[in-house]
Amino acid sequence: MQRIAIIDLGTNTFHLLVADIGPSNVLVLHKEKQSVKIGAGGINHGKITKPAKKRALKTLNGFRETMTSMGVQSSYVTATSAFRNASNGPSLADEIFKQTGLKVDIIDGQQEATLIYQGVKQALDLGTSSSLIIDIGGGSVEFIIGNQENVQWMHSFEIGAQRLMDQFHTHDPISHREIKSLESFLDRQLVSLASAMEQYNPKTLVGSSGTFDTLSHIHCLKQGLDKSDNPEQPLSVAGFKDIHKELVIKDRAERLKIPGMIEMRVDMIVVACCLIDYILDRFTLPDIRVSSYALKEGALFDVCAEVRAKLN
Repeated sequence: MQRIAIIDLGTNTFHLLVADIGPSNVLVLHKEKQSVKIGAGGINHGKITKPAKKRALKTLNGFRETMTSMGVQSSYVTATSAFRNASNGPSLADEIFKQTGLKVDIIDGQQEATLIYQGVKQALDLGTSSSLIIDIGGGSVEFIIGNQENVQWMHSFEIGAQRLMDQFHTHDPISHREIKSLESFLDRQLVSLASAMEQYNPKTLVGSSGTFDTLSHIHCLKQGLDKSDNPEQPLSVAGFKDIHKELVIKDRAERLKIPGMIEMRVDMIVVACCLIDYILDRFTLPDIRVSSYALKEGALFDVCAEVRAKLN
């Protein structure tokens, strides 16, 4: 048995997962997430600001304390869009190693999409028909078309919620003109996705963690549904549309009052939902599913194989 830690350094949220890996089993002992917003104020200028660096280091020192207290033997740290696109991303990774001993692996968009796909497959059975998996991060959005057996197409676009919010959500509530500008921007950016959708014709949108978790929680409270700890969470297209209509007419204070809303999502959820609504309508997707597993669970899947190879 080996105790490991997975850390996902997202543009909006840092995640820590601690697990024991044995020859035939995995026991997740601890999950934690912190809103770091490392892309705030600099993501569209190709840099990580000093306040963002300070938040990152403070959070990771806290993660390191947790890992030490739990007796973690090895760690696996991935960093995504904010790190790979910032001119000072590598230097921050070096500073993290100096202060915490955590070695940061800055992964590219294809690696990120692959890990997300692996994570989603652990949460739900995609079956033999094609689905469109979407992971909306702060810096990038990963689109994956595939089924339970293989990936047919995938791409990472640097159109994450922090970027979209900075460009298109300057009024609160968001204006109709801003929504139309955002949709025109997506028309231009997602040409290759449109071609892939025409080729593979998926009928189900699978949302991966983050924004989709919050949408599911809001939906469950509205509908009186039980939100269990299952890796697949409830949400319907009609339920999403109802929430979306509410979000685009409310300001931040009003959005925070929505049952199920959490502060770490309240700002970016508006543009994220505009993106989801665009995808549902543009490609006429009749079904939606939510996976509470994402990149960190995909990384855990990879690490399990690596650790078991050594144990055996």
